Amino acid sequence: MEVTCQNSSWASVPVTHVSLIGGLGWGLIGGLAGTMVMDIVLMVALPVAGLPALTCFSIVGETVASFFSMQGVEMKDGVLLGVFTHYLIGPAAGAIFGAAVTQVKVLRPDTLRKSIILAVLYVQILSQPILATTPILLKMTATTTLLWYGGSSVMHTVLGFVLGVIISYGLHSAAALKHRCSGAQRLEN
Repeated sequence: MEVTCQNSSWASVPVTHVSLIGGLGWGLIGGLAGTMVMDIVLMVALPVAGLPALTCFSIVGETVASFFSMQGVEMKDGVLLGVFTHYLIGPAAGAIFGAAVTQVKVLRPDTLRKSIILAVLYVQILSQPILATTPILLKMTATTTLLWYGGSSVMHTVLGFVLGVIISYGLHSAAALKHRCSGAQRLEN
């Protein structure tokens, strides 16, 4: 028996519980998508500002290489290392966020707005120790450090926004599906 839902809006069903695996999955997707959108914006904005499109990847890669050189491990190709680091940290951070919002009731985003605000705050707070290592390890000037923090704050807001939207969609669609399935079972009985 096929059952249709009168109200198909994913935001109309409250998120009461989503599995840890569901949160990890939606967070991973949100972190990856947020990283991709952030990097696309960067690769468009940097040339407009007169900088090479891969500047951010280069800085991140140089920071990672500098950190590992302090441990006695030499690494080369800063751009490739920067890309690898971005696409390791972004999805991992998203997965952690997804797990947290599914397992901690007070963090569970019941609205799109709450999801976006939580995700942006999470990304901004999480990124601070990482961002702080760059000016220290690369011995940046005060002006360069301010530009680094300003640009990074804007880009991490983009990442957090996308993560929040995807988490909200994922959690609400999972809750709506669960709600529809439980309603369908009641109708069939």
